[in-house]
Amino acid sequence: MIIMMNPVWFNFMQAMLIVLLMLHVDLVCAEKVRCIDSERQALLHFKAGLVDNKGMLSTWGAEDDKRECCQWKGVGCSNQTSHVEILDIGRCFLGGKIHASSLMELQHLKYLNLSLNHYEDTHMPYFFGSLRNLRYLDMSYSNLGGKIPSQFGSLSQLQYLNLHGNNLEGSIPYQLGNLSKLRYLDLGWNRFEGKLPSQLGNLSKLQYLDLSSNALEGTLPPQLGNLSSLKKLFLGYNVALKFDNENNIGGQWLSNLTSLNHVDLSGIPNLNNSHSWLQMIARLPKLTELILYDCSLSDKFILSVGLSKFKFSTSLAVLDLSWNTFSSSIIFQWLSNVSSNLVELDLSHNLLEGPIPNDFGTALASLMKLDLSYNRVKGEAMNSIMNMCALQSLSVHDSNLTEDLSIIFQHLSAGCVRYSLQDLDLSNNQITGTLPDLSTFLSLKTLDLQENRLKGKIPETILLPSQFESLNVNSNSLEGGIPKSFGNTCTLRSLNLFNNSLNEQM
Repeated sequence: MIIMMNPVWFNFMQAMLIVLLMLHVDLVCAEKVRCIDSERQALLHFKAGLVDNKGMLSTWGAEDDKRECCQWKGVGCSNQTSHVEILDIGRCFLGGKIHASSLMELQHLKYLNLSLNHYEDTHMPYFFGSLRNLRYLDMSYSNLGGKIPSQFGSLSQLQYLNLHGNNLEGSIPYQLGNLSKLRYLDLGWNRFEGKLPSQLGNLSKLQYLDLSSNALEGTLPPQLGNLSSLKKLFLGYNVALKFDNENNIGGQWLSNLTSLNHVDLSGIPNLNNSHSWLQMIARLPKLTELILYDCSLSDKFILSVGLSKFKFSTSLAVLDLSWNTFSSSIIFQWLSNVSSNLVELDLSHNLLEGPIPNDFGTALASLMKLDLSYNRVKGEAMNSIMNMCALQSLSVHDSNLTEDLSIIFQHLSAGCVRYSLQDLDLSNNQITGTLPDLSTFLSLKTLDLQENRLKGKIPETILLPSQFESLNVNSNSLEGGIPKSFGNTCTLRSLNLFNNSLNEQM
């Protein structure tokens, strides 16, 4: 089975690892470190402005709590100077207001996390610019509004800045280009507008840049080509960004981003005419994941670049072309010619119909996950898939398949995919027939056939694969008894037979 980690969680964990390696903050030793009184009072004053309905900060200043403030929840002090260096109260379900004057007293702060709380009518505090020792600042999902203060450009030690998921507006201040040690910058899901400042190209140590879901416009400054350490780039859903070849000099500066391994351009509608720009990205030597979700790409794009001229880097493993308007089998011919090492391919939510070329399966021999859902492919498409010897996950749900299930399985089981396939989703189609023997698929673990047109009795002699875990045939017209073999499968964890006409076991 392919184990997929939520990408947001993965990015968070990766960022945390980077930060822990960077900060080298001395952790508190409870028996030896005494809290500095002025900083203790500052923390209590800060708490007074907050609403803590869940008592997450109940240890702060409790009368029956004799511990020093360095032992309070989310507070860490240096075991050398006793100064508060860490304030980590993210995800504490807090409300209220941020008292600026209180935090200004904590001039030795290196790590400040106030994220995932819901502060009242809060503008981005300008005083953060005076916390010159800050290495880490996370104010994501904090209900912040207003603009980023230009004083942020004074945080010369800052290595991590996360302002994702707020209501920040205005232009991105060019002073952020002064943060020469910055490695992680997330400004995604705000309301920033205008052109991207060219000074961001000064961030030579930057590894992670998220500018997605804003209202940025104009062309990308070629100075971004100086970000030679950049590994992950998110630009999606800035619909006014332009990627025209003329103003970006064909995107030649992109060739300098040799460390880039993940690019997300989701929701940018004008990529059909950005051939050179996309080609430069696709050929980056370390690129492993390219997300072109909802980019209005169509067969026209393929025809204009040619079936074989457009090449992807051999390092590319994940390609997302979902929610576009590809309609013919030319997309399969194109992918067969331009990419050979893909591990995951998402073509769901397109307009695909008709056959899939027989050589598609052999051309993408490394593919482990394929999603063709929400299209109009035919059951005979399985003929090309049967020779994908590495394929573990196949989704063709909501695709108006009308064939008999035994024929679909016959196509699949005729090739080597019957040895590798673990997860098969054919739900929400118009598939007919009854449930056939499944033991042909030696590695199959999950099968989803809900909301089809299966009918008749399930054969008493039906066999399940030895590692089978989940079967869903909800909302069909199956009848008769439930085979005893279902109860004899020790690995079976989930069996959904609802909305049929089945009786107890045979």
